[in-house]
Amino acid sequence: MALDIVNAAAVRAALQDTPKLRERDLAEKLGISEAQLLAAQVGKTVVRINPVPDVLVPRIPALGEVMALTRNESCVSEKVGTYSEYRGGAHAGMVFNEQIDLRMFPKHWCHAFAVTKETAQGVRRSLQVFDAAGDAVHKVHLRDGSDVDAFRAIRADLALEDQSDWIEVAARTPPEAPKSRPDKVDQLRSDWAGMTDTHQFLRLCSKLKMNRLGAYRIVGAPFVRLLDPSAVDVMLHGVRDAGIDFMLFVGNQGCIQIHSGPAVTLRAMGSWQNILDPGFDMHLRLDHIHEVYAVEKPTQRGPALSVEAFDAQGGLILQAFPMAREGRDTRPQWKQIVDGLQSQEGQA
Repeated sequence: MALDIVNAAAVRAALQDTPKLRERDLAEKLGISEAQLLAAQVGKTVVRINPVPDVLVPRIPALGEVMALTRNESCVSEKVGTYSEYRGGAHAGMVFNEQIDLRMFPKHWCHAFAVTKETAQGVRRSLQVFDAAGDAVHKVHLRDGSDVDAFRAIRADLALEDQSDWIEVAARTPPEAPKSRPDKVDQLRSDWAGMTDTHQFLRLCSKLKMNRLGAYRIVGAPFVRLLDPSAVDVMLHGVRDAGIDFMLFVGNQGCIQIHSGPAVTLRAMGSWQNILDPGFDMHLRLDHIHEVYAVEKPTQRGPALSVEAFDAQGGLILQAFPMAREGRDTRPQWKQIVDGLQSQEGQA
């Protein structure tokens, strides 16, 4: 079904005709965004609500225990916990606790819905946020013990005046192409060596008119090592086998979700590798991994060593770091795991 002939009535008919198809897959089949699929259901089961993080996120703690979901095209992170310690702002916000750890970028929180869905397992309730293209930014799924009255209050209090059943979306913005400046490589290496905090890295790239992947491609040793694409799966097995905690960052342009803890249960299913642990699930498309780097950045607390994976378009899929907190410092074991990862095409 072509996008130009899809309307809300057609979407609702398609939902009835394919009740077992995942809504994300149905949206793709119809040639529309996931947000448009939800908008078409506005009425009894879906309500359009205020998407502004400073308005929405402070209300979420009242729900109690929920599941937070953040994804990109290649990786999904699902964390169970409660929202607390929200720190907002016009340009960036965060939720920071042991269970739910998020970095949010409000300009990409463009559409939001309170969703109530009848399933064979019972009623499922969620808050879902989307960007300008209608792609998912962040979702909050209620669990059996969540406070349904708090959900109803959020839905009522944050409902928008506009409850139309169709939304216009912008064209999807492709990932920024790698930007390198080989003529600036000496300055890149000098500035890199002078970093004292990992957060300085993107400012460094911007100053040199590069971006993350572009800088990784040219800076070379001792800062970056190109790894074989299989290294991510090997790394996950290494973390599991060593029994250590690590930090796994998964996100999109509007939200980054961070898991801090172990990876106990790995289960491969076709092209997917999955972590299936109490309170944390991750689903990773291994066949989407195109470039992987071991990256070392100097900080005041010692080198920050990460494994970072990119897709074929240059989009960042995930980043993995050791735990460096007092009493939970896994940097020595992590370095041993990363040092053992295979370089691409035998590179040192």
